[in-house]
Amino acid sequence: MPKIVDHENRKKQIAEATWKVILEQGMEGATVRNIAKEAGLSLGALRYYFSSQDELFVYAMKLVKENATERINKIAYSGLPPFEKVMAILLEVVPVNPETMAEMEVWFAYVFYTRHKEDIFEAKKDEIFKGMKSLLLYLQEHQVLAPKLDIEMETERLYALIDGLALHALLEPQRMQKERIIKVIQYHMKMICVDGVLVEGRMKDGE
Repeated sequence: MPKIVDHENRKKQIAEATWKVILEQGMEGATVRNIAKEAGLSLGALRYYFSSQDELFVYAMKLVKENATERINKIAYSGLPPFEKVMAILLEVVPVNPETMAEMEVWFAYVFYTRHKEDIFEAKKDEIFKGMKSLLLYLQEHQVLAPKLDIEMETERLYALIDGLALHALLEPQRMQKERIIKVIQYHMKMICVDGVLVEGRMKDGE
């Protein structure tokens, strides 16, 4: 009886092999040949699923976004209080553990590699900026955000902070460790939220 192949699972396997090659060899080493070898497939088998390198990259990065979105949605639908919920979501966007660190490194490598390829560069359309605004509006709706703030300006500030912390976490992991990242985000959020919303230690270890 012929073996039944789960094609979607095989595509995910190839995407994960792509991430590993990018992490170990950079985008310049992420050739179809190297990815096929890492996935344990022939070139022909890999091309059965992805007709071009760009098609493979787009799928692999889409999967990165889907994984992060799934984790964020789980937090969004949890019963956490508004401030803690927003903090937990922000700590899914900034790399604070090996899984999110690897995802962010792969994502930045992809962003810089495709920045001149407008036909495949979907990263410019990502939802992080809109997500920052949604989090602030959520806090405002629950009367956690300080009154009379300029939401547009605060969105820019929060987006810049989170984006900068993510980059620093990748480039300076010894200095910008998890505990420091949490403290920086807490400090900023405390400045824009009503007094007393942050109880020191409640967000210990990013929980």
